Amino acid sequence: MNPYRPSDRLRVLDAFCCAGGAGTGYHRAGFDVTGIDIRPRPNYPYRFVQGDAVEYIRAHGAEYDLIHTSPPCQAGCALTVGTNTTMGWGTAHIDLVAATRAALDSTGRPYVIEQPNGRAPVRKDISLCGEMFGLGVLRHRNFELGGWTMTNPTHPRHRGRVRGWRHGRYYDGPYVAAYGSGGGKATIPEMQAAMGITWTDVREELTEAIPPAYTQLIGQRAAQRLALPAAGRAA
Repeated sequence: MNPYRPSDRLRVLDAFCCAGGAGTGYHRAGFDVTGIDIRPRPNYPYRFVQGDAVEYIRAHGAEYDLIHTSPPCQAGCALTVGTNTTMGWGTAHIDLVAATRAALDSTGRPYVIEQPNGRAPVRKDISLCGEMFGLGVLRHRNFELGGWTMTNPTHPRHRGRVRGWRHGRYYDGPYVAAYGSGGGKATIPEMQAAMGITWTDVREELTEAIPPAYTQLIGQRAAQRLALPAAGRAA
């Protein structure tokens, strides 16, 4: 048994945790979860530390079995890239991916770096979509895996469009737009139901969250790769 682990449960650090969509998935997969974010997150449902995530990873990351990160990379986000190109804006945006990866590598622990579709400088070791889990959002996300691997699930065909307005035309469809506001974007109850996130009603937290189903799968696979007994254990 690792000397820093008080029980047989795996420990995961949920860095840049926001409201805990990722952390909840790991919790359901059997992990003890600690979240860290630079902003106060009163809705976060597990142990929470307010502070600089990169500094915390460097100081304490080696104490965890797995480190999950969702670092800001506004310059590489698909929405930002498209808007900048259209409007002729510059790209002076927050990008903590490289600094986060360097901190993660310094710990020697297995890790995950999560990013949305776009030009963020991450390997797309696995890519997940809400349709893989029967959810009411698409919410494509890419994950770079450090120090371990897993098989990427098959990406099923989408059942239709994301509901909402596009360039003056309204489209119906089986998925809600869980980002931004206006233009037929999802309401807070619709986002909660579509992603399976019920413990926060803060729009900003919901629009930034990933569905817990994503990290429940990742957590189960990581536990299996680590050959520890938490794999598949439900909370």
